[in-house]
Amino acid sequence: MPLRRLGWRRFLVLAGVVLFIAGCAVFMVFTLGQSLGVRALLIGVVAAILPVPVLVACFLWLDRYEPEPLKYLIFCFAWGAFVSTAASLTVNEFAAARFADWGLPAALTGVLVAPFIEELTKALGPILLLVFRRREWSGITDGLVYCGLSAVGFAMVENILYLGGYGYATGADRYGPATGTQQVIAIFIVRILLFGFAHPLFTSMTGVGLGVAARTADRRVRVLAPVAGLLLAMMLHGTWNLLPTLTQATGEALIMLYGFLGLMVPIFFGMVGLAVWLRAWEGRLTERTLPDYVHAGWLSPPEVAALSSLGRRHAARSWARRVAGDAGVRAMRGYQFAATRLALLRDGSLRGLDRKPADLERTATEERELLEAITAYRSFFVGRDPQAPAGVWDGSRYHLRFPDGSQRPVAAPEEPVVPIPVVLAAPPPPVGHAPPGWYGPPPAAPWPSGHQ
Repeated sequence: MPLRRLGWRRFLVLAGVVLFIAGCAVFMVFTLGQSLGVRALLIGVVAAILPVPVLVACFLWLDRYEPEPLKYLIFCFAWGAFVSTAASLTVNEFAAARFADWGLPAALTGVLVAPFIEELTKALGPILLLVFRRREWSGITDGLVYCGLSAVGFAMVENILYLGGYGYATGADRYGPATGTQQVIAIFIVRILLFGFAHPLFTSMTGVGLGVAARTADRRVRVLAPVAGLLLAMMLHGTWNLLPTLTQATGEALIMLYGFLGLMVPIFFGMVGLAVWLRAWEGRLTERTLPDYVHAGWLSPPEVAALSSLGRRHAARSWARRVAGDAGVRAMRGYQFAATRLALLRDGSLRGLDRKPADLERTATEERELLEAITAYRSFFVGRDPQAPAGVWDGSRYHLRFPDGSQRPVAAPEEPVVPIPVVLAAPPPPVGHAPPGWYGPPPAAPWPSGHQ
């Protein structure tokens, strides 16, 4: 897709966001360094970073069909790592001091304050993306990815405090470096290997609400869904923090065990199942929406079939490498991304997401750019396979040439089995006009029937 020009206003906004996040990062480094010491801080950083690549890879795995821009992924991770932690640390310390002044136990901070400020600040970064870059949201999957990365960033910095402070610094001050190292290992096993999914799980509730809001035209749902998801995340987080507090107060270790096995584990596997189902749903979306462009003459049935699963997409890239080399592979990747974006755009139009004239015009422009990109990508590999049957697609039937030289039309099978594109019978319709009743005013030139 063409890059948008970086005007002075966008440059100032971008610079302001970067400076704000950088300022929060400096604040956190200074605060943790002053509290833990240089050695404990370095040990905490190294230990806390170890699980991050695995967790990030899990969320990127969900985002395979229509990968989000890298800059937005980095923004969410950095927001959770520095902005959310800085705000949460400040509020939690203030609340702990007030509870101490009132003669209340400090543990109340983790139950009554931390869940609310932490979930709110972790979600604020993705919320800003939804408000100002709603077109980058394809649904609940994007909500899980954006909010999940924010939570991973938050957990990484929070783990520095636990591993470096409560782990190494506390043990080394009392019994020496060896004890500090043992405590780091113990906390790493319990906090990261066993419960490392906690923060992403909490914030994923907000991600579901934001994803629902991104793909609905109902204004009430756009407001209520994120609020409901955020409240659920706060309650789940508060319940999780309450379990060790009750265990310590009563001396009953079974409270923690029952809470973990009876509450967190089922919710965790439920969210994993939802994420896997949503990942497959994005692939099936192309099968539901792109046939409109098949009937209009832009695509052929095998192309739509080749987009419906990651396995078929991989097979299509392998085929493109065989017939057109590395350039064909790059073109097929670009084609698959543009086709998925086109399916999401069509789905959003059918849902009525765009109502303002400016949004309708922008959607029509993006559709035109995507169709032009698809046409350009197809030129790298269409008609280059000597093993493929010679034929063209006219929007409703194939016209095949057989070995004896005869030609005849053949209807498309219900389940296309050849995941390669074929030559189109005629150039697609002009992309500068939208079909009546879809985008904007009536077109100056009609589109082929079936596109509406």
